[in-house]
Amino acid sequence: MWKDLVLLARAAPALRRSWRIYHSNPDHDRALDALYARFIPPGGLVFDVGAHIGHRTASFLRLGARVVAVEPQRAAALLLRALYGWRGARVVEAACGAQDGEILLHVNAANPIVSTASPDFIAAAKGAPGWEDQVWRAQTPVRLVALDTLIADHGAPDFIKIDVEGFEAQALSGLSRQPAALSFEFTTIQRDVARACLDHCVRLGLTHFTAVIGETHELAFDPPVTAARLREWLDALPHEANSGDVYAMNETGCARFTAGSPRRP
Repeated sequence: MWKDLVLLARAAPALRRSWRIYHSNPDHDRALDALYARFIPPGGLVFDVGAHIGHRTASFLRLGARVVAVEPQRAAALLLRALYGWRGARVVEAACGAQDGEILLHVNAANPIVSTASPDFIAAAKGAPGWEDQVWRAQTPVRLVALDTLIADHGAPDFIKIDVEGFEAQALSGLSRQPAALSFEFTTIQRDVARACLDHCVRLGLTHFTAVIGETHELAFDPPVTAARLREWLDALPHEANSGDVYAMNETGCARFTAGSPRRP
């Protein structure tokens, strides 16, 4: 108990920084809700992998979803339980990977949202424009859990959101069951990770794709396109695009997505 309070106190400045970025814009929240409403059915189950302080978790709950929030950083996991546990969110303090076990998390204390289990991500960020001030000075062992294990424990999700700072391909490799839809973060400093994620989505049988750059919530493709077309789009992005999310769907997910398309005049 006391150790957790001390941990939260030490992490408070960085968590407040994240809160100001992600929880202080009602217009942004409305756009986020409108986007996710096209993927998540009423009462659906969502895995929020890399939940951090729960900006996406909050959106999923507003949409009436049941949420499993997965977050390896203890201070953030404690905050998630305090903020969303009473609203029914289940918090799993772990990282997601190919199999269950343990892994070292590289911690960016000043900007914990980019803490990562991927040394390759840190190497790619070193010296890259836009990443100059990011420093990972500490390491801590954290629990590692496969998405298949989460499914066994909590049920099959309707949607999986994965945002784990360069560890997306490893997280996806622990998934062998096809969800209706999922998203994974991409960065322009590690396009190879996005390509590996696309390949795994195709192996799972996901056939329809779209994407969003950054926090714009504006779809690059509506209606969705093939994996090949999405790959061309990713490869052509300028470095300055920095990051975003790819959305992958099966036929059921695509039908839900299309049904939620805004009406055009």
